[in-house]
Amino acid sequence: MEVHDRQIAPASGGSSGGVISLRPLQLSDVDDFMVWATDPDVARFCRWEPYTSRDDALAYIAGTVLPHPYHRAICLDGRPVGVVAVERNEVARDACRGELGYVLGSGYWGRGIMTEAVRLAVAEVFGGARPELERVEAVVDVENKASQKVLEKAGFRREGVMKKYFVLKGKTRDAVMFSRLATDDDS
Repeated sequence: MEVHDRQIAPASGGSSGGVISLRPLQLSDVDDFMVWATDPDVARFCRWEPYTSRDDALAYIAGTVLPHPYHRAICLDGRPVGVVAVERNEVARDACRGELGYVLGSGYWGRGIMTEAVRLAVAEVFGGARPELERVEAVVDVENKASQKVLEKAGFRREGVMKKYFVLKGKTRDAVMFSRLATDDDS
């Protein structure tokens, strides 16, 4: 698998830049995984609750991440700081599209890392990693403004708000649908 990487400039406020790359998440990354997976701020808009067990994290990586066709560690200078995935399509009628999901450790928010990771992931997916896909979509909680900005900056189109679209942590939520097509211009 080809690893893509790009250098980012230091963010305003003195944060350091670094090289962003994507690679398969490995069992040996579990301690880095636990940094973001145990953080309630990171898990706020996710389907999962914060992890409390390293063994549960290892089981998740082994049973879900490793066999997944596109689940990548987002690395900053080679160290995992988050993950990005394009979900597999189980139903034949959905084979042309995949759903993008991502998380990033809260200590790395606001530095452009996730926007660049999404750009890299979409380029890999449409560049051959998932040849069956013509569309990558993201369904974002209407209150998750930061994620909406990431997608807009990464070239996704906002398609609309879907009322009462999903249940998150026991509450029915509205969602915003975003998409990128394989035929979209990268500019």
